[in-house]
Amino acid sequence: MAVQSMTGFSRTEGQADGTRWAWELRSVNGKGLDIRTRLPQGTERYEPEVRRLCQEAFQRGNIQVSLSLDRLDAEAVPTLNEAAFEAALAAAERIGARLGGSRPSVDAILAVRGVLELREREPEAEALAEQDRQSLAGLERAVAALETAREAEGAALVGVLSRQLDAIEAELARVETDPSRSSGSIRARLSREVTILMENADGLDGERLYAEAALLATKADLREEIDRLEGHIASARTLLANEDAVGRRLNFLAQEFNREANTICSKSNASAVTAAGLEMKVVIDQFREQIQNLE
Repeated sequence: MAVQSMTGFSRTEGQADGTRWAWELRSVNGKGLDIRTRLPQGTERYEPEVRRLCQEAFQRGNIQVSLSLDRLDAEAVPTLNEAAFEAALAAAERIGARLGGSRPSVDAILAVRGVLELREREPEAEALAEQDRQSLAGLERAVAALETAREAEGAALVGVLSRQLDAIEAELARVETDPSRSSGSIRARLSREVTILMENADGLDGERLYAEAALLATKADLREEIDRLEGHIASARTLLANEDAVGRRLNFLAQEFNREANTICSKSNASAVTAAGLEMKVVIDQFREQIQNLE
């Protein structure tokens, strides 16, 4: 299964034995897989198949499945509503008894609204079975079409995310090659800091001076953060090349990207490195926002 977006739409329609049907599937972002159905009365038997097909095709997303039915050659036949008939008859008899009138006529009772209803004739069992067969085949096509739509958008998102990884990598290269990271620059900075320490070293012993110098050296070195970010970028590229649901794992990596970028900015001793770190954070935020659309 290719990387999918969680948003998509599909529609299939057809006709079977005088009944036109249409399936519509809509998918939007969700933390898990949430399937909601809107089925006409009498077709609730389709719901288990709807859930089975969606669960096989998708892992995340809020998916709404709707079915519409329209009988093209439906024949309406008059049907007696027994409850309404009994109520109308009882009311007419009570009125007749109080007024001393005769019993109400059949025509009068049937003319009462709701007593006689026009209802569509129920299809024969064979026609209903054929309708089920074709409708469920249409449902399978709709699910497949939604999967294709989500994969197409997923492929587009992979392109966007790959370009954002390129941008993060470019800013990381600016950090790594900045002159402030050269050994000479780091030594000069340490020398200045140690000089300041020595000038204010009343009561500062050798061990304390050594510890302070080691701390300055550690803060001046961004190698660890650079290496970790390079590793995270490689992991993200591997996930995007994967045919699987990768949204949650990429979201975790985006958090790690941000953590390392923050550390680079806090340890920076040059405006160019700080600027690169800040730009990196902007792209990381954009990367993380796009990831929310992935399954």
